Amino acid sequence: MSKLTHLDDKGSARMVDVTSKAATEREARAEAWVRMMPETLTMIMAGEHPKGDVIAVARVAGIMAAKKTHDLIPLCHALNLTSVKVEITSDAESSAMHIQTFCRLTGQTGVEMEALTAASIAALTLYDMCKAVDRGMVIDSVRVIEKKGGRSGHWQVA
Repeated sequence: MSKLTHLDDKGSARMVDVTSKAATEREARAEAWVRMMPETLTMIMAGEHPKGDVIAVARVAGIMAAKKTHDLIPLCHALNLTSVKVEITSDAESSAMHIQTFCRLTGQTGVEMEALTAASIAALTLYDMCKAVDRGMVIDSVRVIEKKGGRSGHWQVA
């Protein structure tokens, strides 16, 4: 079967066979938001959270998660990522932390799932570390914001 699909000839789930695809440079960016009480955001940004530097921990968790996406998402390929970045910034106006992730490799399949996984796990880590002081936090808008490489070329959120 040469078409790219997660279904085999019998309709059963399988990993997509990318053997015939050319290895090209591929990149993806994703984002997530963690909305919280203003007091929680202030505590984090002032470095006064009882659990320490929650931003640094969330950043490392996101990077580690990107590298393990194939263990978390069924049928994802194990990829040899060449770059993973997780940036976390505060947005006082919306009382939120904004997470942006970037993944890159040269390979036969894209890295959108890795970028999304990094953003999701970084957001979940922020939530986990802050839930004792703010149970009402909301994680939202987890999405791919840019993709480059492969057959479909360049795509970016408008």
